[in-house]
Amino acid sequence: MQIQDKVTQTEIITRSLEEAIAISQNHLLRIQYPDGYWWAELESNVTITSEVILLHKIWGTDQERPLHKAETYLRSMQKDHGGWELFYGDGGELSTSVEAYMALRLLGVSANDPVLLKAKEFILKRGGISKTRIFTKFHLALIGCYDWKGIPSIPPWLMLFPNNFPFTIYDMSSWARGSTVPLLIVFDKKPIYLTDPAINLDELYAEGKENVKYALPKNNNWGDIFLTLDKIFKWTEKNHLVPFHQKSLKVAEKWIIERQEDSGDWGGIIPAMLNSLLALRSLNYDLYDPIVQRGIKAVDNFSIETEQTYRVQPCVSPVWDTAWCLRGLVESGLNPDHPALVRGAQWLLDQQILDYGDWQIKNKEGQPGGWAFEFENRFYPDLDDSAVVVMALHGVMMPNEKIKHGAIKRCLQWMATMQCKTGGWAAFDKDNDQAWLNEVPYGDLKAMIDPSTADVTARVLEMLGACGLSMDANRVKKALAFLDKEQETDGSWFGRWGVNYLYGTSGVISALAVIAPQTHKNQIEKGVNWLLEKQNPDGGWGETCQTYREPTLRGKGVSTASQTAWALIGLLDAGMATQTWAKTAIEKGIQYLMSTQNSDGTWDEEEFTGTGFPSHFYIRYHMYYQYFPLIALGRYQKLKEQF
Repeated sequence: MQIQDKVTQTEIITRSLEEAIAISQNHLLRIQYPDGYWWAELESNVTITSEVILLHKIWGTDQERPLHKAETYLRSMQKDHGGWELFYGDGGELSTSVEAYMALRLLGVSANDPVLLKAKEFILKRGGISKTRIFTKFHLALIGCYDWKGIPSIPPWLMLFPNNFPFTIYDMSSWARGSTVPLLIVFDKKPIYLTDPAINLDELYAEGKENVKYALPKNNNWGDIFLTLDKIFKWTEKNHLVPFHQKSLKVAEKWIIERQEDSGDWGGIIPAMLNSLLALRSLNYDLYDPIVQRGIKAVDNFSIETEQTYRVQPCVSPVWDTAWCLRGLVESGLNPDHPALVRGAQWLLDQQILDYGDWQIKNKEGQPGGWAFEFENRFYPDLDDSAVVVMALHGVMMPNEKIKHGAIKRCLQWMATMQCKTGGWAAFDKDNDQAWLNEVPYGDLKAMIDPSTADVTARVLEMLGACGLSMDANRVKKALAFLDKEQETDGSWFGRWGVNYLYGTSGVISALAVIAPQTHKNQIEKGVNWLLEKQNPDGGWGETCQTYREPTLRGKGVSTASQTAWALIGLLDAGMATQTWAKTAIEKGIQYLMSTQNSDGTWDEEEFTGTGFPSHFYIRYHMYYQYFPLIALGRYQKLKEQF
């Protein structure tokens, strides 16, 4: 009787699993774009939309956009406590709330509107404008709602340092660089624009506008030396003694123009795009200059308009989404030569970047061959996307396999030369690790550099093992040593680009399982044990974004489809599916995914599980909770015969 019960349960799981996979596959096939790619929304907090509203008010282009729908969107995103969130369920965040308040005022909403009265109370309780981040104050300064003397100076002569100088703009992360160079111009000009309607936000100063102290906040560490330097920089500005002033601004202007994509993007991210357009505005470029027009159109391309709302994404992810969709479909059993897969793989091949980008400044030997995240971003291919694309292409059978292998070979060569001195890989640059940059006054997001990370390094190693590719043995050895060093004492790994230790731990386990399963058995087992300890009673896994501020919360949070899938992928890749003590946990996780799947093959997820800047900016990838569960189900299906 007991044997019969066990068989029946297994049969039920098998039938449900097959159906769950089929309807998930059908959903992904149904939403593929005709050109072959997949692409879904990247949702962030409301500051992106708020800053775009500010941009259009400054350029006078607001009447040409449906910004009344943006008002509806901002109102809908306010929480009961009166504030706006950085990520789902965070209790509200001050700077995010001030920028949303600013945007609503710019859209003509009265300060006496109930929404803003409630927001005002939330903001004042948390210290008001004076306690916001530098970039919020910068946006307010552009419209006279904050004094420029409270904004740190950035000397424009930074642009003139030669590439072999101890510090250059190329020591900043790609995203910080793309945002900082235009700020050199804007911070120098210190413009104040009149908007329609003209507003002030005096009511948001907790201490009263007349009592504001515009001194930059102290850190009470060695980084406070920058406060002294800031006073010197401001003195040179006031006395017109800025070295090579006009030449520096011209070099910065030229740098901005040269890095605009044909699509109008700068760096493929809204902050760089907005700052570049603000720089052009402060240089008195005409609205109808083609460079400006292309830039504004690029911002429009990041917007999402529905019948009721208008919002803007911080970035777009078609290459990333397409590669993961291909992997999910192949690994869940779709024929490798399925027409949809071939179309998707061909689209990816067409996106390979063969131009030299900023990475060449520190990498003199590499030739281009990587992939970026977006539709167009030829200056900034990244290692994470490139590795996932290679794995996706590897799984698809193309009509001309030689062309596919040629593209992979070229990418592999580029990736090898991007390895950092640490032995690991970073996202966009090589040896971009001068940590002191995070102490500069305007860098209060603590994201000024792009150091090696465990999750990106693991992705490169997983690519080598999963695709049977070879790289110099010393490079692999150094990368493995880097991962060894990065493992936490509890067995987990930090996740830089996904939330958080669940993301990092799963990724590293997957890499070690295919590249060094014997030599790193102990590391894998420690990681597996950590994952098993973090499983929730409902069978799923979840982790809050708060772990970036409070590591003791690592692995804790409500269960989500994407994070459950990550944990399962790590466990399954570790080969633990055949172990009794892991088998039960895996089956519970699979049952969680199947029981939470909708009838159309999708999953729902409100939580933010993608990371932009730890502790400061998070992303809700609307595709994460579709293709990662499918990958987990597919891998489980392949291994269940061993149970």
